[in-house]
Amino acid sequence: MAAGKSGNSKMLEPFKPPPSKKPRRERNRGKLLGSTPTSEVMEQEIWKEFPEDLFEAVIARLPIATFFRFRSVCRKWNSVLDSQSFSQHCSQVPQANPWFYTITHENMNVGAMYDPSLRKWHHPTISFLPAKMIALPVASAGGLVCFLDIGHRNFYVCNPLTQSFKELPARSVKVWSRVAVGMALIGNSTSGGYKILWVGCDGEYEVYDSVKNSWSRPGSMPSNIKLPLSLNFRSQAVSVGSTLYFMRSDPEGIVSYNMVTGVWKQYIIPAPVHLNDHTLAECEGRIMLVGLLTKNAATCVCIWELQKMTLLWKEVDRMPNIWCLDFYGKHVRMTCLGNKGLLMLSLRSRQMNRLVTYDVMSREWLKVPGCVVPRGRKRQWIACGTAFHPCLTATA
Repeated sequence: MAAGKSGNSKMLEPFKPPPSKKPRRERNRGKLLGSTPTSEVMEQEIWKEFPEDLFEAVIARLPIATFFRFRSVCRKWNSVLDSQSFSQHCSQVPQANPWFYTITHENMNVGAMYDPSLRKWHHPTISFLPAKMIALPVASAGGLVCFLDIGHRNFYVCNPLTQSFKELPARSVKVWSRVAVGMALIGNSTSGGYKILWVGCDGEYEVYDSVKNSWSRPGSMPSNIKLPLSLNFRSQAVSVGSTLYFMRSDPEGIVSYNMVTGVWKQYIIPAPVHLNDHTLAECEGRIMLVGLLTKNAATCVCIWELQKMTLLWKEVDRMPNIWCLDFYGKHVRMTCLGNKGLLMLSLRSRQMNRLVTYDVMSREWLKVPGCVVPRGRKRQWIACGTAFHPCLTATA
């Protein structure tokens, strides 16, 4: 009976389910908690012995967009940007696709940067400009962007990524009318310096040399160039090597200035018929033209290339027809926000606000996502902008 009772008591014991398997995250967390002191010491020893040169080589090859998080890790990582060896590592990395620095209608003193590789907008805090100063991006070279205030009086140069900033000295020629601006490197990088040229329609011009930190007037406009220049201010200057190219009208064509020799040249080039809102562009030394071709109620964006032998524009591509149908019957205006191999075009009318990019080499058209400020919902209208090659080591 005793044995029976014990057997029955075992049978009446409540059922216990088998122990459940803990999730991998909890098991790993337990292991980490149990080995925290050892792992911390190990990590410290590893990073202490990690070669500084190899560390900088890895950082230099990270995507540019990671820089915004990278700077805030620690002071040591932030100080890497000022290292000469880090600059050398960056110079060995192939040049990234150009970014676009833009100004919106709603926030004229706040910039927005677009990274076409990730198709993402960045909204940096620009603290270098004087309070309530409206300065527009007018040119770029070597990772630096040149700004000119809306009164055409003061010039500023800045690296939008690192906030390296300089206010240029006052110009010796007091010209307050609208001017066209171009910028070019003296060498292969900003370490060798850069030059900025402004030119007015009456032929007045000056050149800024960053090495001398001063403006100078190398000479006067040659007599064979017709004045006034009737510059196309909708078109930014393009640079090929040390030569800057500006678009003009009456007569239609281009004027160029060589930053090294100080020589001006003029090229009479008839514009394509029915052309509006046209602007110069450049790709691997080739001079391009982009503009709106409008006839009757139809409008299309077209791309031309300058033929060096004949000095005529040859059409090489145009926007897909399915996109152009959206422009039919509308009064469309176009602004080119970047002209360095990758173009950004702002197309707008009363019923439309569209941004597209065009890769001159691959002939690829892409729509750009809307620019929305942080914690905002309203899509911003892009007023103006310029393309620049992002560079962490470029200093103003």
